[in-house]
Amino acid sequence: MTTHTIVAKTHGRYLIHAPTDEAVGTLCGFHGYKENADIHMAALRRIAGDRHWRLISVQALNRFYSKGGDVVANWMTKQDREQAIADNVAYVAAVLSEVAEEYGAARPLVYAGFSQGVGMAYRAAAFAGRPSDGLIVLAGDVPPDVAPVAAQLPKILLGRGTADQWYTAEKAGRDLEVLGAAGADVVEHVFEGGHDWHDAFVARAGEFLDKLIRPRAAG
Repeated sequence: MTTHTIVAKTHGRYLIHAPTDEAVGTLCGFHGYKENADIHMAALRRIAGDRHWRLISVQALNRFYSKGGDVVANWMTKQDREQAIADNVAYVAAVLSEVAEEYGAARPLVYAGFSQGVGMAYRAAAFAGRPSDGLIVLAGDVPPDVAPVAAQLPKILLGRGTADQWYTAEKAGRDLEVLGAAGADVVEHVFEGGHDWHDAFVARAGEFLDKLIRPRAAG
């Protein structure tokens, strides 16, 4: 028996929340395991608050049902991992191209990821082919395929909760070492909480967006 892979066309799903006036930037996010674009859009809207940012929530291609019957998704498994990474990066690039064509390419462009979606946020910044200005990553690792090109990453806000049993202080420490050795501009935000979008981190992420806007406004 031999194993083969073949390219198959599929449809992805993404949500857009656009301000009524001109957007001052684009925040593109990736949900965690067993979540979906709707759940992640709620987190992005909390970060943006009343800021006039265009929000894009991209849903993973691998859909399944939760125990409660909701449609959720995950980004990949260990099977055919390299092909899945390539598919996901191409998918994100296609989403951004379609959004830019319809709405315009509002900068700064910031990627956000939670848990399993953190890997996608890093990969989008590294490989999706669009200049980006920031990364908001919460409770997830730097992917091994991104580590060699970490020097090319934009400013990073890295978050973790003190009670997070999955993304621990040890894991965050290893990521900070990798990013620091590459010369990446990274700031860690630690909050009293677990594996979730804690209010403290949401507020810090909003401040991160503000700092990306202010230099442009001053210029």
